[in-house]
Amino acid sequence: MSERLIRAIARLRWPLLAVWLVALVAAGVAALPIADRLSGGGWYVPGSGSQQAITATQSGFADRGASDLTLLVRDERNAAGTPAFDQRVGQAMRQVIGDKRLAVVGSYGWLDLSPAARGKFVGKDRHTAITLVGLKLDDGTARRVLPGIQTDIDHRFAPQGLRVSLVSAGTLWGEINTLSQKGLQTAELITFPLLLVILLLLYRGIASAVVSFVVSATAIVFTLGLMSVLAQHFELSIFVENAATMIGLGVSVDYSLFIISRYTDELARGRDRTAALAATLRTSGKTVTFSGLIVILAMSSLFLVDLNVIQSIALGILVVVAFAVLAAVLVLPLVLLLLGDRILWGRLPMQRRGPEEQGRRWRNVARQIMRRPVLFLVVAIVAMVALASPSLGLRTFTPDARIVPESSPVRQGYDAMREQFGPGSASPNEVVISSDTPLNTARDSGRILAVRDELARLPHVTDVNSPVDALRAVSPARPFAALDPAVFDRLPADARATVNHFVSSDRRTIVLEVIADNYASSAPSRDLVAAMRSTVDRLGAPGLHTVVGGETAEGIDANSAISDGLPSVVAVMLVVIYVLLLITFRSVLLPIKAILINLLSLGATYGALVLVFQHSSGAALFGFQQFGYLQNFVPILLLAILFSLSTDYEVFLLHRIREEYDSGADNTSSVATGMARTAPLISGAALLMVAVFGAFAFTGIMPIQQLGFGLAVAIALDATIIRLVVVPAAMQLMGRWNWWLPGRPDRPAPVVRTQESEESVVRS
Repeated sequence: MSERLIRAIARLRWPLLAVWLVALVAAGVAALPIADRLSGGGWYVPGSGSQQAITATQSGFADRGASDLTLLVRDERNAAGTPAFDQRVGQAMRQVIGDKRLAVVGSYGWLDLSPAARGKFVGKDRHTAITLVGLKLDDGTARRVLPGIQTDIDHRFAPQGLRVSLVSAGTLWGEINTLSQKGLQTAELITFPLLLVILLLLYRGIASAVVSFVVSATAIVFTLGLMSVLAQHFELSIFVENAATMIGLGVSVDYSLFIISRYTDELARGRDRTAALAATLRTSGKTVTFSGLIVILAMSSLFLVDLNVIQSIALGILVVVAFAVLAAVLVLPLVLLLLGDRILWGRLPMQRRGPEEQGRRWRNVARQIMRRPVLFLVVAIVAMVALASPSLGLRTFTPDARIVPESSPVRQGYDAMREQFGPGSASPNEVVISSDTPLNTARDSGRILAVRDELARLPHVTDVNSPVDALRAVSPARPFAALDPAVFDRLPADARATVNHFVSSDRRTIVLEVIADNYASSAPSRDLVAAMRSTVDRLGAPGLHTVVGGETAEGIDANSAISDGLPSVVAVMLVVIYVLLLITFRSVLLPIKAILINLLSLGATYGALVLVFQHSSGAALFGFQQFGYLQNFVPILLLAILFSLSTDYEVFLLHRIREEYDSGADNTSSVATGMARTAPLISGAALLMVAVFGAFAFTGIMPIQQLGFGLAVAIALDATIIRLVVVPAAMQLMGRWNWWLPGRPDRPAPVVRTQESEESVVRS
């Protein structure tokens, strides 16, 4: 098959080259608008309380829309209550609300109420006022539009001594998207030169190093082009672009290394380019294809988690790996076929260890470890378990505004909101109560009052915003009776505005806003949401449907979705990997050993993440922010990615060991020779991946920092402690049980090779 494929590529090389270049350009053009098409959403769990709450408030209210924001204005020159303040702040608010780009539905707050009713909308410093604004813009459109409007507003009003901020989820996620783009550009500026230097050291040639990027460019451009098209029809998370680029760079450069290294070796043996490529695809091409298949199947298990942000990232990684495999076995051979011997052009005058010297070094390391396998295995496991121990305290949640730099106008708006109106004011919890009948005729409307009063008494609650006080002022005994049209029309304008903000136009839905005393992602805020849900369940009544929403509830529901899906993800992934390894190695125990080792490596990686990002051990050294938790999708993504990447290295190493064992070598010689033949390439591939992931860890925003750091640590551990110590020690102790398979006849007695014979094998 390899020979037929190469002959077909050789025969059609110029049309194929033209098709590839045209497709690459088309994909690049399609990828250009991807940043404006990706969504800051994806955190809502279908059918969850938080999702039902946001859906219930998107229509049917006088001043709530498909998305909402808080318009905050701070007058640095005048205090509230003065004519100058009223004139300047009012004019600024009206100009912003009149911006046609916002498509305002209505507003409620300082701008709409009389001076006597504005108290709750004036900040502690008496220089800040807020108005709540409903927009027709859906979440995706708001995320694209609001950051630009915020920039325009900042430039327009700052010279006048006014700080005007649009505080909303749309503005926040739009800013995160902008920061993600900047981080991606910075990471690319760092990564490409760094990769080029590493590849030059590995290949000792300029042409080989440059050609390696063919697979990267193909995989990443095609993936971003496809994701951009899909994002027009489906909601895809803004983290897709960073995650796909990071993983795509790592695996594609690795795949290039496997293919080009084998091809140059075949050329060095005197083969012509066609025969060399056929041999390359038959060996390294098979390894790359199997590697990509493992990653694709492992990432597919993440679709069992019912959360769009997880599924989006999984899709991006799955697609970029698939394109990387196709580029490695189709596009790269085409380029190599066109180049032929010119792939060796630009050889650097660098002293290089020959295969014999490299083989001797790695073989000696393996034999030293296998002489004392118990000692080395115990020491390695103890060290990895010690590093993994902090992972027992791992905490996860969704990000809040603190992941945005303090210099950002968006972050400044959030900070001003929290400083002036309380820590929880920028992200209020919402209790949405819907009745089967209008509230003024509902039998159990008294339960709503009980819920409101009970919520106000919960710990960590600073206020409960609702229409109850306005209604009680008119009808103390039966507040909801004031919703009767004959009574409501006689209410003061301020009271009517308040009621219309919290009660739907059909008078069947009411919103209670519960303000916490801490950030949305804090432990007290999470405890408060749990207490709120317990309270509304306990005080519920037939005919009333109550849900709790808001930023904190959204994070809790997302965490629950991940926790619920995790057992299925792990089970499916482990079964798939075990079956693939069982078929590949025809061994019952080796796949189990590989899975156990991967779990050990994963635990150590989690421990390192907890130390750095939760406990801030070395965070300042690395330049990371401390949040006290990990991004909730990071651990489960690491699980899938690391299991697949670690299995790649395992397959690459064990394939070579198995070849030696099947040729008659004893277990010790097989392991030593297998390491001698594969360790240089595995070490080089690991170095490339660590460079890529490390660059993203130091340049991305918080979730990408954590993902990149975790991947870099895991690959470093896998290529050193796992491959160099744990694998040879474990295989030495297992002996002939390494290759045990029920029903398989015993092989002939092993051939005990001398060191000289092993060296001759390595040289070959």
